Amino acid sequence: MARVLIIEDDDVIAQGMARHLQAAGFDAVGVANGETGLARLRFERPDVCVLDLMLPGLDGWKVIEQARSEGIGTPIVVVSARGTEHDRVHALEIGADDYLVKPFSMKELTARVGAAARRGTRAQDPRRGDEIVVEELRLDTKNVQAYVDGMSADLTPTEFRLLYALALDMGRVLTRDELLQRVWGRRASHRDRTVDVFVRKLREKIDHRASTHTFLQTRYGVGYKLEAEPKKT
Repeated sequence: MARVLIIEDDDVIAQGMARHLQAAGFDAVGVANGETGLARLRFERPDVCVLDLMLPGLDGWKVIEQARSEGIGTPIVVVSARGTEHDRVHALEIGADDYLVKPFSMKELTARVGAAARRGTRAQDPRRGDEIVVEELRLDTKNVQAYVDGMSADLTPTEFRLLYALALDMGRVLTRDELLQRVWGRRASHRDRTVDVFVRKLREKIDHRASTHTFLQTRYGVGYKLEAEPKKT
């Protein structure tokens, strides 16, 4: 029986989620603040965490950041009334695995939690292995950072994971679904633009800064690949 930790300060919502998850066969328990939730993540290591962002004291953003910085790989499903693209992307950047905007159906929550439980603990950032160098682009796996013409590209951990995944299969087109599974541990859903958004951010930080090449290449209708191509003059 998969254990689910619910971190939600609205008691009615928390009890409703717990009831539906328990009815679906999960062992679900709830806490009402980020400090207690983080402590339980540290010491109990549940199979999935359902996390609200707007919590008293330690908010959900900080819970995600702190958990990931400590190497806690429990899948985190965010549930929040904050539904802008910026909020969703930022949560995924700092380490969330999925994002549901309130109000949502309990059936969908149960399905998302079940998918997260099946995927299991997420892989942590690559911190070992040889660096990868492609023309003026260098991927430093020890520091989890990319450098363009010797200057840091200031990538977030998730941006680095995506770039690294592409670099490991350099020259081969990876589909959006492949990239979602490798980087976020989930399959693509209808109109899921997560990969496209992150590739756009990588182009801003890598291709736009590079002196002589572009690196993020699109195969329209298929996906993306990492390959150095001379910039058009």
